[in-house]
Amino acid sequence: MTKSPAPKSLKDQNKWQLWLAIAVNTAAAYAASRWTDITTTGLHGLLDGVLHLLPVGLAVLVTTVANALVSPDAKYRLVFLRRHYALPGHRAFTEYGPRDPRVDLEKVKRLLGNKLPQDPEEQNTTWYRLYKQVEKAPPVESVHRDFLLLRDYAALSALFVFALGAVATFAVRPTTVLLGYLSLLVLQFLLVRLAAANSGKRLVTTVLAESSVMAPKQKRGATP
Repeated sequence: MTKSPAPKSLKDQNKWQLWLAIAVNTAAAYAASRWTDITTTGLHGLLDGVLHLLPVGLAVLVTTVANALVSPDAKYRLVFLRRHYALPGHRAFTEYGPRDPRVDLEKVKRLLGNKLPQDPEEQNTTWYRLYKQVEKAPPVESVHRDFLLLRDYAALSALFVFALGAVATFAVRPTTVLLGYLSLLVLQFLLVRLAAANSGKRLVTTVLAESSVMAPKQKRGATP
């Protein structure tokens, strides 16, 4: 009997989308560096300047390696703009859970022994324990995959601002095109970071919502 291949991890499933983001950014950087040729000679001028891809390719390579070296904790700080208690689980029961109409905190409270944690570290530890119980639930797995993708993309886009922005400073002319390209790099980071933060919060509340479904029902006549 043939053994079925092991399922891909969530990060492995996201690799092609991250490479697509890298490819699009590479193409945009190259097009910006050849803007004058494109406007004067069209696509022919773009193809004639293939050698100009070398510094762009080097910048993308450095960015990719740097992204692999950036720790998950650093990525969380970048996405949530917090130096301390950056993980979204640190605010699961005091901030995110109460705001999500899907979450029945009373049921979650009973599941946790009639006490909701308040300390950030305790909140994250407790939330992670709940996550491990429902991590294979389709809603949780889906939003977790999205969050990992957007978290890594946010880190990449931040590195693009510096790496591709540095190359563009020397390679892109006129100044109006350079400023436009740099603005797009910054805008990309801001939008992706916001999407990643929202996705992280959604992961936290989805775990709480799934956990509230599995919480034991309160017995009739029992004291809440």
